Amino acid sequence: MIIVGLNAFHADAAAVLLRDGVLVAAVEEERFRRVKHWSGFPAQALAWCLKQGGVQLADVDHIAINQNNWANLPGKLAFMLSQRPGLGLWLSRWRNRRARNSLADLIAETFHGQRFRGRVHHIEHHLAHLASAFHVSPFSEAALLSIDGFGDFSSTAWGVGTGADIRMDGRVNFPHSLGIFYQAMTQYLGFPHYGDEYKVMGLAPYGAPRHMEAMRRIVRTAADGRYALDLSYFRHHREPVSRQDGNGAPDFDDIFSPQLEELLGPRRKPHEPLTERHHNIAHSVQAMYEEAFFNLLNALQRNTGLTQLALAGGCAMNSVANGKSARMTPFRDFYVPPAAGDAGGALGAALAVWHRLGGARKFAMDRADWGPTFSRDEIAQELANISEAGFVITEANDDDALCSHTAQCIADGQVVGWFQSGCEWGPRALGHRSILGDPRRADMKAVLNMKIKRRESFRPFAPSILREEVPAWFEQDGDVPFMSSVFQVRSEKRPLISAVTHVDGSGRLQTVAPGSLYRRLIEAFHAITGVPMLLNTSFNENEPIVCTPGEALDCFRRTKMDLLVLGPFVLERAPGADWAPKSQQKPA
Repeated sequence: MIIVGLNAFHADAAAVLLRDGVLVAAVEEERFRRVKHWSGFPAQALAWCLKQGGVQLADVDHIAINQNNWANLPGKLAFMLSQRPGLGLWLSRWRNRRARNSLADLIAETFHGQRFRGRVHHIEHHLAHLASAFHVSPFSEAALLSIDGFGDFSSTAWGVGTGADIRMDGRVNFPHSLGIFYQAMTQYLGFPHYGDEYKVMGLAPYGAPRHMEAMRRIVRTAADGRYALDLSYFRHHREPVSRQDGNGAPDFDDIFSPQLEELLGPRRKPHEPLTERHHNIAHSVQAMYEEAFFNLLNALQRNTGLTQLALAGGCAMNSVANGKSARMTPFRDFYVPPAAGDAGGALGAALAVWHRLGGARKFAMDRADWGPTFSRDEIAQELANISEAGFVITEANDDDALCSHTAQCIADGQVVGWFQSGCEWGPRALGHRSILGDPRRADMKAVLNMKIKRRESFRPFAPSILREEVPAWFEQDGDVPFMSSVFQVRSEKRPLISAVTHVDGSGRLQTVAPGSLYRRLIEAFHAITGVPMLLNTSFNENEPIVCTPGEALDCFRRTKMDLLVLGPFVLERAPGADWAPKSQQKPA
């Protein structure tokens, strides 16, 4: 049975393909369009998934999409009668629904001459989120939570997963949303783009919780775990604030109302300096989110009695809160999928259909390289097209030689672009499309931020660590294969890995288990330095993570990386090149 899953007409459009309940391919449309968070119909992602699976459109039995216009009708009617929103809001939603109902037409336009003979399934947004986490988790039973902005008129849903079944126990409906709260505060702090919330999360440790009284006026929590927004500080429930035309990233007008500035003072404009007040507001925003999040988790645990949690939705990318969950709640085992946000809904929708049709659980997702991969010959062909001077290209004899050489270069202070296996599923670079550096170097964060990533100086970089070494370097233990949680670095270790230790002593770690070439690279670095981790950041420069060898080469050319490892090939800048990027500062 061939099932295609889609996240369409929304940010992070994506496609997946299942064969008999096993994932074959998964990729976001942005990897092809080269526009972050690309929304609309994932035509190129779908075409690639079919090609990867070796099937035609006519071979597909079912198409599942993570949206259902008929979901939560009672809540929609109650809101319409009680709030009487403006006509513009309903016209905007009606246009969005019309686009989504034209799925069959879009498929026909994309695949000229091919005919889809199967069935289309519309899966409720939060059910798709829950399925995307639970059905690929290692748990046979778990509490489930989906939490994001909005989808199918809900922002939050929770329940229990048992075997192949998911039971939905409760939800928070529009217009109340922790995702909307965080997005509005992100805009207020001068970060206007969709997905900028992680900047606030990175800024928060520089401040103090001096605005909690105001935050608790904006968000109210209840003893049963639910929460509600004071809607006087928001606009999204009265008028349209989102524009998603299917030809780029989603764009949002201000979600917050003028009353928020009356409460907190003037908003920060995007290019204004960050002050102590902004740091304190960011810290308070994160603290308020955590307060509501842990209140919800504690209620969920009381009601289910379970200690295993599968978490999804856009807010599941709040790795700081995730990392504190074991301390702040009775949950002990956690699973967050690599694509926890809306892209992951494509996988969840496909899995929901598979299980509705009687399919059994087939696999646990413990890796993320489900996107396009390239053979040695394909990479060699791309390298053959290089015309400019200034590069020295060699091919490693074997994997051991490749890892040993690369590890030594990193230990010597070089910045390395690392391109191996399939492109990652989800927003994190996890050792397949990564830029790597020495975590020991006090200057490495500044070098990467200013010379390569060209981003705000306060944003941290992540450590990829050998799984068995976590207890020796971090204050808590746990599997974090998809970089979904932040742990505190042990105080005595912080001076040894200053490049991946944030200002509050934390690190957003990725645990690396045996079995991958990336693991072998970290082992080689460990043998040289005694440090069992690498600094890892995404292989990009203010763009989606690179997907193809050509994109990796382009990024290498226009930035100041020292080394590029493409499959078995190593590209180094020739002696005498006009930039010498190595830092002169020695490791601590």
